[in-house]
Amino acid sequence: MAGGKQTPRQKMINLMYLIFIAMLALNMSKEVLAAFGLMNEKLETSNTNMDANNSNFFASLETKASENAEEYGELYEDAQQIKQLSDNYYSYLEGLKKEMTADLEDDKDYVVMDKSDYLDQKLFQGDQLAPEGKKFMEQIETYREGVINALPEGEFESLKSAVRTRFATGGEDGKVEKRDGTRQDWINYHFEGFPLVASLTKMTQLQADIKTTEQEVLKTLLEGELTEAVSLTNFKASLFADRSAFYSGERYDGKIGVSKTDNTSTPVEAELTLDGRPLTQGKDYELEAGGIKLLIGTGNPGDHKIAGTMYFMQDGEKVPVEVNNTFTTIPRPNEAVISADKMNVVYRGVANPITISMPGVSDNNVKASAPGLTQRSGSNYIMNPGTGREVTINVTGVIDGKSFPSKKTFRIKDIPRPSGTVRGESGSIKMPRNNLEIATVSAMLEDFDFDLNLAVSEFKFKVPGQPTVVVQGNKLDSRAKSVLRRADRGESVQIFDIQAYITNNKSYKLKKVSPVFIELTN
Repeated sequence: MAGGKQTPRQKMINLMYLIFIAMLALNMSKEVLAAFGLMNEKLETSNTNMDANNSNFFASLETKASENAEEYGELYEDAQQIKQLSDNYYSYLEGLKKEMTADLEDDKDYVVMDKSDYLDQKLFQGDQLAPEGKKFMEQIETYREGVINALPEGEFESLKSAVRTRFATGGEDGKVEKRDGTRQDWINYHFEGFPLVASLTKMTQLQADIKTTEQEVLKTLLEGELTEAVSLTNFKASLFADRSAFYSGERYDGKIGVSKTDNTSTPVEAELTLDGRPLTQGKDYELEAGGIKLLIGTGNPGDHKIAGTMYFMQDGEKVPVEVNNTFTTIPRPNEAVISADKMNVVYRGVANPITISMPGVSDNNVKASAPGLTQRSGSNYIMNPGTGREVTINVTGVIDGKSFPSKKTFRIKDIPRPSGTVRGESGSIKMPRNNLEIATVSAMLEDFDFDLNLAVSEFKFKVPGQPTVVVQGNKLDSRAKSVLRRADRGESVQIFDIQAYITNNKSYKLKKVSPVFIELTN
């Protein structure tokens, strides 16, 4: 866009182009900030769930220690020490997070958390660490070394190694290697100059690492010591996500969880419904170790909800566990989606069939709108464009309550000029006189994508040297036949000013129909 003498018009185009690029960058920035915020919420929810699980583990160990202090007492003391370290460090991070968002009117408005000023000023002082920055480093180092030292010496080496890796603060020199090969202090590398929402998410991730460490420690201490009721053997991994389909470029928000699969984890009873319809054991589901095996079909496209309660035996009593899950069924693809990018055209005066769908989204969660657009069923739509040269179809798909907008612009074109025909032939033709007398005058659209039914209401008939005859209908009348009889063999007669219309859309005005020239062969 530089170099050479530019016209005022070209300069304006260049300016508009730059503004457009800036707008795209601004929108992308907001989307990135919002994505960090959503990930932060997911991590916080996961931390809450893991905290509940850890509390259950700790309560189990406490119960066993009270029943058998000789076997479980020392393990319980180690677990208490690590839990205290975890609580202290977790609370410190939580307090720091609240300070970071204290001045915000809405701590969920992530698009305004684009500044790095707060932590830059709190943790750093020029090229050195501020007092709070030193405290931040002391907290993570105290926790890391405290957990390692709390574990029995000479045991659990793999767990200690995992803790060192999870809470590492750089190499031996306390620095991290950057992409350009230079080295930077760990705290600067992770927290200096980042948007507030990114640092907030990193804090929440540290809290998630604390809960993970706490859980791994509890599991390790319990392993081989607790009874089968609280044993951590016979577990299997499962992948959990809020939805089953994701778009390219999105952050995957699923997690890998574990479920117990021995006999003590087999439900004894279940009461389930699918979209409100009761399910039958043996036919629709089976009870098995670790939960329930579903035998249902996926059903029609759309969202489906499985709800109810399953019951487990614990200490001689039935313990209910609520079931409340959803899954989405989408149509099975039966053909490729192929689009000619330069041929996005709809025709005025025609009911243009259009298929609208979004990969991974069921038809009932796809909404489309545009002037002249109506839905027939599912992904099938009809477009009857009005005035103008373009029409834009706006489409919104909904997954997990979140909207994913999209749009596509089509050019609007008029129906091309029809060709007049006699006996189905157009242009210049040859025909006996008696055949022309009984022939039908028609109009057709040659090589047009739609099979439109055109009818002729009027035309003009001209024989050289004779007056022009205006004919009503689509066949020669008596006056036209009389003029035709005066024509000589080899003369060319003309049918022109053909008035045609679309039988199911008489209000649309077709372009002028091309004439037909007939050379008489007798």
